Amino acid sequence: TPAHCWFFCRRGMIAAKRTRAPDIVLRSTPTFFDSAHVVRFRSVAREQLMVAKLKAGQIQLDVTTKVTLAVLALASGVYTYLGVRGLLSGTTTVVFFGAVIYSVAVSVGIYAFWSYLMRFLPHTDNARSAFMLYVAMAIGSLMIIAMSSWLNAAALAGSAALEQHMANATEVYQERLDKAHSNALAAQSLLPDIKLASKRFASLAQQERASGALTGTSGSGTVVQLLTQMSTELDGLAEQVAASRDDVKRLFDQGGRHLARMRALISNTGPIDARANSFGEEALKLIGQIGALQQTSVAPYVNRVAEDLGNSFIAPIADGRDASLQARQSAVVGRVEQAVRTQSRALSRAADEILERDPVVPPRFQPLSPPEAVLLYARDFLPSWAGAISIDLLPAVLIMIMTVVEGQIRRDGGVDVDAEAMSAADMMRAVHLFRQIDREFGERRQGDAAGPSAAARNVAHLNVPKSQHGEQAGD
Repeated sequence: TPAHCWFFCRRGMIAAKRTRAPDIVLRSTPTFFDSAHVVRFRSVAREQLMVAKLKAGQIQLDVTTKVTLAVLALASGVYTYLGVRGLLSGTTTVVFFGAVIYSVAVSVGIYAFWSYLMRFLPHTDNARSAFMLYVAMAIGSLMIIAMSSWLNAAALAGSAALEQHMANATEVYQERLDKAHSNALAAQSLLPDIKLASKRFASLAQQERASGALTGTSGSGTVVQLLTQMSTELDGLAEQVAASRDDVKRLFDQGGRHLARMRALISNTGPIDARANSFGEEALKLIGQIGALQQTSVAPYVNRVAEDLGNSFIAPIADGRDASLQARQSAVVGRVEQAVRTQSRALSRAADEILERDPVVPPRFQPLSPPEAVLLYARDFLPSWAGAISIDLLPAVLIMIMTVVEGQIRRDGGVDVDAEAMSAADMMRAVHLFRQIDREFGERRQGDAAGPSAAARNVAHLNVPKSQHGEQAGD
């Protein structure tokens, strides 16, 4: 544009002044430019200054960019090595070399990928080509996440993820142990009813023996023997229920100790693999304790005894001295049989309610590798995922910055010449451009139409004879 040509010419005159040529007489700024041109020229000068600073920044940061990219690729490779090592199986040598080869390939691939994009994407001014490069960058970023970022996250948060897995398993086992303990102790709730029924039968037997409260005749006859027998059977059942409480307590305490060791393994320091193996062993023992707790429940025994009381009741023969006493004894025995069957049905229903509870099925502990744990508990470790992905995709931000800077340079850097290094040849080119401006856009002052323009007279003094200033022109 004319503005650019004027700027070129002006800088050419500055360079000519630095050559100290005696025949060159510098004139003031061409007089045919009005105030609008001056404003435009100043704007162009500011743009050129900004472009020069941007290009100088590009040159200064070129090494920094390469070093940054290399360091990021190396860091990604190191964390990839730490992550992939937990996935490989085999001897120590096989695991080591397999992890090293994979991590080196990842580092080289990441460095090459971002180097290609840094070299080409900022300098592409075609919209279609730039779009295709951005698509390639998106596809490559997804591939980097697939082959490296999740392994980086495993290296950063693998141990914490495994500890989270073990902590969750501990909570599940604690819940199942408590439920099994509750089911085992549920039969203890029948103990008061059993003791109450036994005490009632024993009390009736004592009253009948002492005063004949049931038959009207005191003494130890058929009724007393029957009531005593029912009380004895219920006392035996109560003893069995009470004795089971000690077994339940012992098994529950053992399960609690296993849980305490499991929690200690979670909070301890040391290699996570060894801790996870020990945790699995403790979990297996705890599963056995939970199963034993379910076997110690006396609810099935109470149910069987209660059914036997009602179904296998055998009424004794009345042994009274006379027919009247025998009749009374038979009537009392009938009422006792009815009471025994009622008590039997009540105990049987209570035992059935306990047996209808869902059995406790403790889950099997599923061992995981650190990468698997990181994937399973990804939501709990979002900061680690963000850091792992940022290590691999940070160069994308650098590329965007470089693209913006390069676009600004392309828009405002139409004439990019350093005045400090301008040669005489550059100056002559500026003069030629100035003459083109004069012929095409110059507006002559009034009265100068017949003669040479003031601008042309100013430029006439810029013609340097070769004989006197050959060295300057050669420079």
